[in-house]
Amino acid sequence: MTRDRQRSTNRGRGAFGLFLSAAAALMFLAACAGPAGEDGGTEDAADAGAVETIMVGDIEVRTDGLTARDAAHRSDEITFELGPAGFVEYKYRLKEGEPMVYSWVSSAPVRSEMHAEADDQAEGTAEFFEVIESAEAANGVFTAPFPGIHGWYWLNLNEDEGVTVTLRSAGFYSYAMEFRADSRRRYEPAAVTEGAAD
Repeated sequence: MTRDRQRSTNRGRGAFGLFLSAAAALMFLAACAGPAGEDGGTEDAADAGAVETIMVGDIEVRTDGLTARDAAHRSDEITFELGPAGFVEYKYRLKEGEPMVYSWVSSAPVRSEMHAEADDQAEGTAEFFEVIESAEAANGVFTAPFPGIHGWYWLNLNEDEGVTVTLRSAGFYSYAMEFRADSRRRYEPAAVTEGAAD
């Protein structure tokens, strides 16, 4: 049996990195602000009650909608090569309430399972958030409901040819783990810092 070969690249720079950083900031704001009203729009102040504000100099500033962090978020781009009927799991370490935005794309249909393992659960116990029987892409915002490792399992549905899966994400995760049938590997995605080079 041929061993799956994997090529990975962690990048947080270049035009995509800058775009992802800006997009991540906007999506984090939306994720942290909470759900929209039932009609798909945000509730207005009259319906939601009074909004708490503080004065900064002579400017009234809302206290909702923004969650500041002491540390910079991280961004990650990684490509996996899956052999025929091969699989990979890739998960991020997130604290409860921490968000991440993601997009993944594959060169052919794969099975995708987005799941997480809570720190206080027995090893191998998982909570599932999405299962897609066959897809070539997915995008979204995920907010960790509990501390643990959160991510994806991808299975190549083709038993004759290989497939690649590329994941791009940004979030307040501390590290990532790759799981294969015979190995584990830890990654340290790049922290996005002010004034980062292209």
